[in-house]
Amino acid sequence: MPNLGDATRGRILFGGDYNPEQWPEKTWHEDVRLMRDAGVNSVTLGVFSWSRLEPEPGAREFGWLDTLMDLMHTAGVGVVLATPTSSPPPWMGRLHPETLPRTEDGRVEWWGGRQHFSHSSAAYRRYAAAITEDLAVRYGDHPALTMWHINNEYCTFDHGDEAAAAFRRWLREKYRTLDALNTAWGTAFWSQGYDTWDGVLPPRTPHYLKNPTQVLDFRRFTSDMLLECYRAERDIVARHTPHLPVTTNFMPLWIGQDGWRWAEEEDVVSVDLYPDPRDPSAAQHAAMVQDLTRSQARGPWMLMEQAAGPVNWRGVNHPKPRGMNRLWSLQAVARGADAVCYFQWRQSRQGAEKFHSGMVSHAGEEGRTFQEVKRLGADLAALGPHTTGLRITADVALLHDWHAWWAGAQDARPSTEVDLPAVLTAWHRALWENSLTADFAHPEHDLSGYRMILLPQLYALTDAAIDNLLRHVRGGGVLVCGFLTGVADEDDRVRDGGMDARLRELFGIRVLHEWWPLDPGETVAADGFHGALWSEELEPAADARVEAVYRQGELEGMPAVLRRDRAWYLSTLPEPDAFRTLIARIAAEAGVRPVVEGLPPGVEAVRRGDLLFLLHHGREPVTVALPGSHHDLLTGATVTDEVELGRYGVAVLRP
Repeated sequence: MPNLGDATRGRILFGGDYNPEQWPEKTWHEDVRLMRDAGVNSVTLGVFSWSRLEPEPGAREFGWLDTLMDLMHTAGVGVVLATPTSSPPPWMGRLHPETLPRTEDGRVEWWGGRQHFSHSSAAYRRYAAAITEDLAVRYGDHPALTMWHINNEYCTFDHGDEAAAAFRRWLREKYRTLDALNTAWGTAFWSQGYDTWDGVLPPRTPHYLKNPTQVLDFRRFTSDMLLECYRAERDIVARHTPHLPVTTNFMPLWIGQDGWRWAEEEDVVSVDLYPDPRDPSAAQHAAMVQDLTRSQARGPWMLMEQAAGPVNWRGVNHPKPRGMNRLWSLQAVARGADAVCYFQWRQSRQGAEKFHSGMVSHAGEEGRTFQEVKRLGADLAALGPHTTGLRITADVALLHDWHAWWAGAQDARPSTEVDLPAVLTAWHRALWENSLTADFAHPEHDLSGYRMILLPQLYALTDAAIDNLLRHVRGGGVLVCGFLTGVADEDDRVRDGGMDARLRELFGIRVLHEWWPLDPGETVAADGFHGALWSEELEPAADARVEAVYRQGELEGMPAVLRRDRAWYLSTLPEPDAFRTLIARIAAEAGVRPVVEGLPPGVEAVRRGDLLFLLHHGREPVTVALPGSHHDLLTGATVTDEVELGRYGVAVLRP
């Protein structure tokens, strides 16, 4: 099976989406000159080019793309060739209105934007397969081609009639009988029992609340239908070019795809990442997404898109301060990326994203953005031979599961303030600030290689997942678990006792009496800290050890932090400083050590193979104590016992 290494060939891929159809041909030659100047070695072509390639049904206009492919090859720039199927031409929606997705209240999502396709439409799939086949036939042997990029940011939901028919087929395959479906969906509630498959619909707009398990299954179905679309195109290009890797780009922590299952179908796992430059926690959030993507890839991964400057879709779109683009790009390399790419190469002059930055901004080659891109290109060229293919090892794993997220993100739950990505971020931050490198894992993955497992919140857990957690602790591992975990099974059926009995025994919980969610901004006092979002009325087992109790309100004197041997349970979300201290203590007991001890605030340390990356997320110079002599791959200098890092500074050190 091909992989990212077949495209990198000892280099870090550097470049981005290139949309030359927006520009006259004379600009293409200017682009080549600038690409060479910046050290660009990879561009993605054709992502949004369907109407240019197929201006009317069945027509093909490949001449312009032939010119571009040849031009890139002559310039020594590899091409990641995209199938253009995320944005069908207007003629498709006009001639085949069934290809347009419908919202849950029946509104049509019209052409004029992008992603306006029904994943279940036979007509859409037929046209998508045809254009993909013709691209593969024409360019499969082209020497510029290094990788395939299928579609773009799969994210379309559809509640229309063709999707409804596909949903019924999906349900019949899963449940076989209506009795099994009625049992799984709990249709005895509110007289929802189905007597015929034809009566089953997607969760369209109801008078009141939707059936939660119906919504859960519809999310599973949507992920599977989009995956079918990806696989159909992937299989076409793989048939013609079995030696070339294939990818499609994830959006970070997007709710619509089962990221673990999707990653298994990709040769290269790639992600689009756009942190907010004004967000003080942006670097940590980026690190979390990078850790998740690396874990999905089980090794090196591809940063498919980032911004060289501002984006266009926030309420206020701030540029990146001088040096931040380089810092964040090298952070991705530190956490396993072997490709650092952008949307897009040249900033558009028209269209919805004309204020979204490019590697070449409206300021042109004299602009700060391009000058910083050039510096980054030189850095990546220097690092490539030393970093590509290197892996990261971690003693800690954070558990995440999209199905548990889907089940917990329902209406009519105890608190809409509990947002799984926010909880996950808070737990990852406690590791990041302690310089503890972590992988992500599915709760049913093999966890035997980790000393410590963190389970921030997984509302629904299968029996297999629970058995896996028990096995980890019985095998000598440490487990730290957050609130609202193990409440339901895979059908969103609440388990007896409000939490699985095996987990209650594991953590030393005799009775979970009540959940006490907290209002926005409300906190609850406990021993040495305040908790946010949530609290619980727990009665500990006789052999449990209460590490902290609540010190106010209805829960005064009850456990806030509880443990039984190596299994810890947190019934609230501790404030950041206290959480960082608690995680450091538990990690130390588990034998997990920071990458570097005593780092100055704002300095991140990551080991990738034998390389130590130090990344400074502040503006004021700092000194990092580091015993011994190290060679800095970025500067060529040897440093002894300490490293000086300036504004947004980076050092990549080899002993």
